[in-house]
Amino acid sequence: MKDCRRIGLFGGTFDPVHIGHLRSALEVAELLELDELRLLPSARPPHRETPQVSAAQRLAMVELAVQGVEPLRVDDRELRRDKPSYTIDTLESLRGELGEQVPLYLLVGWDAFCGLPTWHRWEELLEHCHIVVLQRPDADSEAPEALRDLLAARSVADPAALSGAGGQIAFVWQTPLAVSATQIRAVLAQGRSVRFLVPDAVLNYIEAHGLYRASN
Repeated sequence: MKDCRRIGLFGGTFDPVHIGHLRSALEVAELLELDELRLLPSARPPHRETPQVSAAQRLAMVELAVQGVEPLRVDDRELRRDKPSYTIDTLESLRGELGEQVPLYLLVGWDAFCGLPTWHRWEELLEHCHIVVLQRPDADSEAPEALRDLLAARSVADPAALSGAGGQIAFVWQTPLAVSATQIRAVLAQGRSVRFLVPDAVLNYIEAHGLYRASN
């Protein structure tokens, strides 16, 4: 019998993972009735600064954050690849494991979506997945010209109407929590508490390992 789970994919440096990541992931998983939503920590993100802590530590924090939280999972395949974390490689790897029929939903923020034309082999992404854009109320900028034809041809108005294994784009309106990994790192560097900005298990890990202190 073919595997027809609906699987969401949410990549990021997660440096560290925080309640904003987790709340967004959970909301989308419920809206799209996903069987799994996999958080994929990136190893060497091509468009971001090098993470402050090790890959193993970032992975450990994400694993602690999703423990016991359905349907969130962790997928460490990007950390196991010794090269930059290109999304197209991840999608091809997943398709090789899951087959061509499993619906895949790639979650990206509005800013990342607008930067899509700079991604490695970006035109091929929709061959492997749907793209779900997390749209913020304050994201009033227009999509770049390079994406307009794609949006006209591939976007659907209702995220619940995404059909098939991939090939379409939908927008999910979200009011994000006012928290960022940059803010959390800055607070920790000042020796202040980040309780309630990250799950307790992540906070305990950060404190036990002395992460993000000014001396790091």
